[in-house]
This record gives sequence, structure tokens and C-alpha cells, in this order.
Amino acid sequence: MRFRWGRWLLLAIAAAGCVISGLSCYLENIPGGVDTAVYRAGAETLLHGLSLYDSDIVPFTPGYARLPFTYSPFAALAFVPLVAVPEQIGWALLNVVSVLAVVLVAYLVLRRAPRRPSWLQPGWGAVLLGLALLGLQPVWSTMGYGQINSVLMALIVLDLLVVCGATGRLRHGGGVLVGLAAATKLTPLIFVVHLALTGRRADAARAAATFLGSQGLMLLLIPHDTIRFWTHTVFDSSRIGPTALVWNQSLGAVVRRLTEDASWSQYVGYGIGAVLAVGAVVLVRRYHRGGRPVHALLVTGYLALLISPVSWVHHWVWAVPLVVLLVAEAGCGNRAAAWLLPVTLTVFVLRPMHVPVTGPEAAAALNPLTFVLSNTYVLFPVLLGLLLLVHGKRGRTPPEPPGAEQRPPVTPALTPAR
Repeated sequence: MRFRWGRWLLLAIAAAGCVISGLSCYLENIPGGVDTAVYRAGAETLLHGLSLYDSDIVPFTPGYARLPFTYSPFAALAFVPLVAVPEQIGWALLNVVSVLAVVLVAYLVLRRAPRRPSWLQPGWGAVLLGLALLGLQPVWSTMGYGQINSVLMALIVLDLLVVCGATGRLRHGGGVLVGLAAATKLTPLIFVVHLALTGRRADAARAAATFLGSQGLMLLLIPHDTIRFWTHTVFDSSRIGPTALVWNQSLGAVVRRLTEDASWSQYVGYGIGAVLAVGAVVLVRRYHRGGRPVHALLVTGYLALLISPVSWVHHWVWAVPLVVLLVAEAGCGNRAAAWLLPVTLTVFVLRPMHVPVTGPEAAAALNPLTFVLSNTYVLFPVLLGLLLLVHGKRGRTPPEPPGAEQRPPVTPALTPAR
């Protein structure tokens, strides 16, 4: 029992740290959580019946967060609870939720990993790994900006690994969390396709219906803004910022940097993404048939980051489930995972794309070394995916070490598609 209380004590200490940080900023009038402030301003603008998209900066935006509201109309509705507290307090509370989200993702991955060493139990393992992985640059910057990336990731992981595979009444909610995540930030729409590819057609339909229903609701509440978002704002990349910066780690951004931001760069990025998507489909179906849902989930998560026009560094929180899975595999004697684990930590802790940056436009001189450093997040999953495609069928599971815990794979035969 005391060990169980110890887990909650660690989480309480982490949460208290977030709250103290936000409270200190509030009392000393120090800016904190730029993106949380934008979320809050969008929600307050919605409540006052003003437009979210007619101007670059929405009303109620504090001076330290003069950024456009780039999210969907439904996101403004989802952010309404932030209006109840000052910006810095909202930032603190959102960070508490982010900490819990990261730990939850670690827990779910450990529960559904094909195998894990006996010493890596989901309870303590999730808490210790989750808190340690707050030091990953995508997670750390997500919390610094007060972003919702970790929360959306947790909704998707919870839906795909728990709700969609559940029995009883819970299974009728499969796909709803994915739909809500996509309604808040459009990139998770790719997981609707993931559900369809893995035979969860009913869950995919519910996810799509949830997404469309949320947009329909906003069309009733704020028709002008909803129409403007879907006919203009969603295509206006100028509201997002300079997308050729190295902070944007997507395929389109790589092409923009190579072509000095040519007008056709993003279309080339989409073309490369379409080619990579073919390989991703092969991997997702292979892993699903092999009873490795976490592996399949990661393939889709990283493909979403690659093909999205904008994948800022803090969007790459999908490093969390990858590291947790690698720890579990390395602990069971998987030599490839043991080699890949330190490489992954190096990429997502040391921020290699920051090294070659020069000048006020955050550009890097073009040579082979700076090209690799400036596009590390993009190159990492592309190269890893190619290796998995080439060697996956020939890969053999290493023998289990003493004390390893292995669970039978969850195959389509055990969880029939609905």
C-alpha cells in the first residue's frame, strides 16, 4: 500500500510544481504560457460573441501573447473553462493535465506492449518514465508554451488502446475521443483512417461523426466564424508564422528550406508524404495483424507529423510512447531497441536542429551536416520506417530473458472488427 501511495505522492509533487510556477507568475505579473493565453483569449472572444478570425489578433489577447487564434471554432468552445482563471493559472492547470497525460500514455503503452521485463510494472514504471520524459524537448516546450499536444495524444492513445478494444458498453464509445481530438486540432483526423485500416470501421465512423457533429454544432452557434474558418483561415498559413523555420519539422518545411520557400514547396512535401504513406499503410497493417497495436499507433502518429504542413518541435510529443516502448523492448533483450533507445533520446533531448541556426530568421547554411541537423525530427522516423519495411519481415523475436513478462498478442481474431 505504501508503494501505491508513493506513486501518487510523486505525481502530486509534480502537479504542485506546475501550480506553484503558475501562481508565482500570476502574483509577480510575469508572462507564462503564451499559447494558453491565446486559447483563453479565443474562448473569451467566443463567449462575447466576437469574431475569432476577422482579424489577426483576437480581442482579450494579453500583450505578451500577440498571436492569431489558428485553431478550429470547436477548440474555442473546448477552451472555455480557461476563462474562469487568469492566464498564468490556466497555464499551470493545463500543465498539470499535461503531466497526467504523459504518465497515462506511459501506463497504457506498458500495459499494451507485446512484452516487458518483470521489473517494469505499469504502475511505478509509468510514473517514473512519465516524469522522466517530461525532459524531452517536445514535452518540455509543450508545457513551456502551455500547449495541448500531450493532452490530445493521451486522448488518442486512450481511445485506440482501451476504448476501441473494449467489451461491453464502453466499446460503443470507440472513436469518440479521436473525433474530439481532431475537432480541436485537425491533425488527429489521420487516426480515423488508422481505425478504418485496422478493421475498426464502426469506430472510424463514430470518430468521423463526432468530428462532423462538432463542426455542425459550431455552425449553429457561430455560423460566420465557422464558414470563414473552413473557407479561408484553414488555408492561410501566414497566420501560423514563417513555416520555413527549423522549428517546423515537417516534410513541407524541409522542402521550403531547400527551395528558399518556393510557392510550390508544400505540394512537393505532400507528394513525398503520399509516397511514405504507402509504406506506413504496410507497417500499420503488418503490426495490427501481428497483435502490436502500439507499434501501429506510432507509425500513424509519426506519419501525421511528417505530412502536416506545420509540425512545430513541441508537436513531436509522440516521442513519449516510442521511448516507453523501446525501454520495454530493450529490457527484454531486444538488441535493436537497446541501440535505438539512446539514439531516440539524443534526438529528442539535445534538440539538434537548434545547433546550426544562424541569423534572425532561424535559417541554417546549407551543407550536408547542417541539413541533417536542421531536419533531424523529420529524418529520424523516415529512416526508421524504411529500416522497418526492409527488415521487418525478416526480424526475429529475441529469446526471453529470465523474468520477462510476455502477453499473447491481441489479434484480429480475438477482437473482431466492428
